[in-house]
Amino acid sequence: MSGGFSRAQLGLAAAALAIVAGSAGYGIALFRRGEQAPPQGADSGRKILYWYDPMVPSQHFDQPGKSPFMDMPLMPRYADEAADEAGIAIDPARTQNLGMRVVTAHRGSLGSSLMAAGSVDFNQRDVAVIQSRAAGFVQRVYARAPGDVVGRGAPLADVLIPEWAGAQAEYLAVRRAGDAGLARAARQRLTLLGMPAGTIAAAERSGKPHNIFTISSPIGGTIKTLAVRRGMTVAAGETLAEVNALGTVWLNAAVPEAMAGQLRPGQSGRARIAAFPGEVFDGRVSAILPAVQADSRTLTVRIELPNHGGRLKPGMFAHVDFGGSQRSALLVPSEAVIRTGTRSLVMLALDKGRYRPAEVRTGSQSGGQTEILAGLAEGEKVIASGQFLIDSEASLSGIEARPVAVRPTPPPAAANAGAYATVGRIDKLDTSSVTFSHQPVPALHWPAMTMTFRLGRPDSARGFRVGDRVRFSFDRLSSGPIVRTMAREGAR
Repeated sequence: MSGGFSRAQLGLAAAALAIVAGSAGYGIALFRRGEQAPPQGADSGRKILYWYDPMVPSQHFDQPGKSPFMDMPLMPRYADEAADEAGIAIDPARTQNLGMRVVTAHRGSLGSSLMAAGSVDFNQRDVAVIQSRAAGFVQRVYARAPGDVVGRGAPLADVLIPEWAGAQAEYLAVRRAGDAGLARAARQRLTLLGMPAGTIAAAERSGKPHNIFTISSPIGGTIKTLAVRRGMTVAAGETLAEVNALGTVWLNAAVPEAMAGQLRPGQSGRARIAAFPGEVFDGRVSAILPAVQADSRTLTVRIELPNHGGRLKPGMFAHVDFGGSQRSALLVPSEAVIRTGTRSLVMLALDKGRYRPAEVRTGSQSGGQTEILAGLAEGEKVIASGQFLIDSEASLSGIEARPVAVRPTPPPAAANAGAYATVGRIDKLDTSSVTFSHQPVPALHWPAMTMTFRLGRPDSARGFRVGDRVRFSFDRLSSGPIVRTMAREGAR
């Protein structure tokens, strides 16, 4: 009929409405009975262990719903996927494209060398403080100024001391009288007044009082302070000058507090100073100061250096090498350690092309090697390059890192794979070597080529024949590449 719906169209619409109403009624009935239809994304035939947000896989939820982190539904983790938590599988071709390099945690020698920057300073233990022995007047000063270098006995000023004149006159009079007892007492009085023995002897020789005293430096060095001027009045005990000796100097090195535990008093230190290129100054640690500099988080380590000829000037900059002894440690390349800020991880290379993160506790570093204190066993395989992408894949898959508390079991030595791996076809085979036409090895920047490898064990090629396609691992030694493991991938 024109301008309206046909009876067939009206019938189809009524049937559709009936189906929708029936489905709604069935859903309401389930709801009233406390039953729900399987959530979106869930397979009703599989057991669900928990629900998780793919962006935050470490957080587990007991019920489905929306993620509190992202505006997206939670995903189920099924029981038959639990085995995947032990590691993730990566296609061998993909690992080759990543340039992934596998190394073995091994025990080796780790040096404890420590370098630090420092500056030369005065030896504050070798300082002379020059004071006036009695009250008087400065009659003469010598041409001295702070910073001047003076020798031992160098004069600084002449001081007139009136009190000494009267005491010396009395002593000379008693001495001429011939009374030995009174003479000894008078002489003792001169000593108590602070008169040097040389001044007393001069008065005895000349028979006249000597009341002008020359103040001189008791040691050789540089004048740090000079507070005496002509015509001034000085009091007994007043400090007139300070002289710092230059026979030895201090080298104050700033050592990070994290490294300070490696140093001990008496330890040797070698300094290199820019003013004397190619020259090394040897000294020993005399003190480790107890206070940490709050702004730089460093400790001051003091080294005492001999200063022959006064060549080392306070304020000179120096690089200090504290040396150190070699010790045995479990080592991995420093590039294999992933530091997140709260923990350190390595990516374990398991069998059958599987990988899993493991938490480790690290120690010292030297020469590109990092010491592993806990979390890894000798002989375990870790990834030294390309591990960040695999770590990201493990995080997205919700795989938990093996904790440090789990004691790892080292693999059998015979099962250790080589550091590099690729796929190739056997072109030639004998008891000591095998020739492969192999695919590229990105970690070594090798293109696809045909080359001969030595066999690590004579029986490692048993059961293989020319034409077999195999996946093999090898080590690159100075004597040439050597095959460690071989696994058949298929025959030609």
